[in-house]
Amino acid sequence: MKRRLFATFLACALALAAAPPESYIAGFEQTLNENILGFWYPRAIDRANGGYKMNFGPAGEELGAGPKTLVTQARTVWFFARAARAGYGDRKQLLAAADHGYRFLTQKMWNPRHGGFAWETDAAGAPTRPKIHMYGQSFALYALSEYALASGRKDVLAFAIKVFDQWEKTAHDKIHGGYLEFFNEDWSPASPNERSYMSGDSTVKLMNTHLHLMEALTTFYRASRLPLARERLLELMAIESNAVVRKGVTVCTDQYQRDWTPILSGAGGRASYGHDLENIWLLVDAADAAGVPVGPYLDLFRENFGYSMKYGWDDVHGGFWYSGWISQPADNRTKSWWVQSEVLVSALTMYRLTGDPLYWDVFEKTWTFVRQHQIDHENGEWWEIVDENLRTRGNKGYGWKAGYHNGRAMIEGISLLRQISKEVKR
Repeated sequence: MKRRLFATFLACALALAAAPPESYIAGFEQTLNENILGFWYPRAIDRANGGYKMNFGPAGEELGAGPKTLVTQARTVWFFARAARAGYGDRKQLLAAADHGYRFLTQKMWNPRHGGFAWETDAAGAPTRPKIHMYGQSFALYALSEYALASGRKDVLAFAIKVFDQWEKTAHDKIHGGYLEFFNEDWSPASPNERSYMSGDSTVKLMNTHLHLMEALTTFYRASRLPLARERLLELMAIESNAVVRKGVTVCTDQYQRDWTPILSGAGGRASYGHDLENIWLLVDAADAAGVPVGPYLDLFRENFGYSMKYGWDDVHGGFWYSGWISQPADNRTKSWWVQSEVLVSALTMYRLTGDPLYWDVFEKTWTFVRQHQIDHENGEWWEIVDENLRTRGNKGYGWKAGYHNGRAMIEGISLLRQISKEVKR
């Protein structure tokens, strides 16, 4: 036992000797402040209509008035508030920017009669896709909770509690656990044969939705300390560490019937490496918020990370491909900005938990890839896609792309690097 512990310690020491954790912090901070925050603030602030402009081309050029989706409007409230709370940028300016988006969410996207947020509006805030999907609602609660923490405003927290209470009344599945996902404007169930705003028909439950519900409730519980919020958080942790994991291969799949029977046909039979790796570190964060030990999850994390390494890791350039069929090599061999963002946090989280140099190696090689290929050093922000031949493409902002994934990766990554640095020096 002592020999194994010494071997692990020696491997860790050798892995960190060439490039200690603190040596990466400056690069993360520069990327956050100049490349990501510098791109979105103040460019995204829509002074004419409220909320945020999200319609930017490959060079960051404005592409005209575009629709405003709940997902990226809420993610941008979250990003400005989280950066302010973490001590980056000008706190007063960033809180004002978060408030700008908060007012758009609560005054334009919120349904004052029935509650809930519209999935999409036009540029001025008139609902164009008014139905309710819990994926979008999750980011609204995430944004409100983070803004409440960052600002200390009790009225913002009260609005977040109102949102959570609405979920409890209309969306929580008291029979099978988790949440029903797609509703009409008045929270009545959508037609069973109707396609939802996400994958599958209106009756399907998604790993992806429940991943972000867990993420939202982690921050909401930190802000509210409501016992029921902790209870729902623990329920979501059970779902994300068990129900969505295919046993034997230890991979997560996305689509489920209401009772959590997996749907493995079509897109339901594919693995998304970014979601699996994101799920690992979000479960760790949820356990921290809920005050429960993370040790019982480590075997799952190792096996799940290992699956993604086996089928999704690019051993030539570093980073992870997008997706592939279960137990087959990745066939969508593109590198997405959001996948690499989640890889960085997950690898650092796993290294901190286990000390295994494998995860430090994944971190280093992925960060090298990101610096060399994913970050647009000339125009700001990150390229949406880098293909197998290292060609870049995609718009810098649209209904699914904001400063959330990569901005969060920098904020969480800096925190993890500082923790690892302290622990190595002890």
